[in-house]
Amino acid sequence: MQRTYKTVPCALRDARGMNEQPLRFDTKIAVLLREDLEPWQRLNVTAFLVSGLGTTVPEVIGEPYEDADGVPYLPMFRQPVLVFQGTKEVLAAAHERTLARSLTRAVFTSDLFATGNDRDNRAAVRAVPTRELDLVGLAVYGPKNAVDKALKGARMHP
Repeated sequence: MQRTYKTVPCALRDARGMNEQPLRFDTKIAVLLREDLEPWQRLNVTAFLVSGLGTTVPEVIGEPYEDADGVPYLPMFRQPVLVFQGTKEVLAAAHERTLARSLTRAVFTSDLFATGNDRDNRAAVRAVPTRELDLVGLAVYGPKNAVDKALKGARMHP
């Protein structure tokens, strides 16, 4: 069952907390994980995949947080991150469609589980031709319709 979101479960409020306006996004942040990953791998891959979005697509980041005592916290994504899963074949097809649509993307290959730093991660990806990457995760950002089409065949992560 695929879930879609029309509004974000938070609202903009004026200085007095009034005038709620639901936020709607014409873009989507999505992560597609290979369905055979261990739970710790799913979490690790998701964290790594989305980490690059904020540095390369600054409009996905909201304002910094602050609690009632004035303690500051880092800003986070301004919209939901939807997590999907699929077979190795679904992941490969989604990767091809993200390339064809020139969508912003990040990849995580099975080789990265054996490395321990960014330099070795980049070298592991660079060593393999595009069509031969053993993908275990893919993050995608772009217009909602394009991301939906790219992830065709994937299902929401349970």
